[in-house]
Amino acid sequence: MKPESDGFRIELDPENERADIVLDRPPLNVVRMAQRPLLRAAFEAFDRDPAVRVVVVRGEGEHFTSGGDIPGFMEASPETVSQLHKNIAAAERCSKPVIAAIRGFCMGVGFELALACDFRIAGKTARMALPEINLGMIPGSGGSARLQRMIGISRAKNVAMRARRITGQEAYDWGLACELVEDSDLETATDALVKELRRFSPLAQRTLKQVFNAGENAPLEQAMEIEGQAYGRLRMSADFAEGVASFVEKRRPNFRGE
Repeated sequence: MKPESDGFRIELDPENERADIVLDRPPLNVVRMAQRPLLRAAFEAFDRDPAVRVVVVRGEGEHFTSGGDIPGFMEASPETVSQLHKNIAAAERCSKPVIAAIRGFCMGVGFELALACDFRIAGKTARMALPEINLGMIPGSGGSARLQRMIGISRAKNVAMRARRITGQEAYDWGLACELVEDSDLETATDALVKELRRFSPLAQRTLKQVFNAGENAPLEQAMEIEGQAYGRLRMSADFAEGVASFVEKRRPNFRGE
């Protein structure tokens, strides 16, 4: 499965059940308007592909991306730009784990895309920002909303309303990045996380992602109900039976996603 692309390429690694979306419009990997629905289509295709267990988003070269193609916004209709967040949210909607591997610039729509991923690994040169206020505009692909939920309203205002750049160290300290590594170790760290995620039950993994996403904005009692219902459904799964059997027999489980 190789969906049509514009400014990015798809790399498939069947042996490791991995699919990479590589932002590839050097030197800054600018994301054009036409690229956004194609990115959405790529995530949706990976979601349907049983051969893909983990999706990785990364940039070619020294940068993740400097952000969107600014003149393109003036050519798009108000209706088009008001719906842009639905394309970027495809990473969040994807039922499989999605990793953003970030070095250099990760700005604008690139930062919004990274925030929609499940895991962010930051190189020490990473610089993340929502710079739209410099243009008399605001983030339009979910950036302000997700950032506020992740780091709190005070920090989010300080970042977005001042177009402030978050360093890789700050991203790690604030919990935005799950790992902070030397740039030279970014690929190794990403490979290791992909390998780790593939150890777990695909069924439990996608169920847990759904529980997190559904419960994020729900009251605590409702979120616990969502979790409990999902727990009850998994109780009857073959993967859970295999997990219990492997624990008792002291062996590695053979999960099949069923």
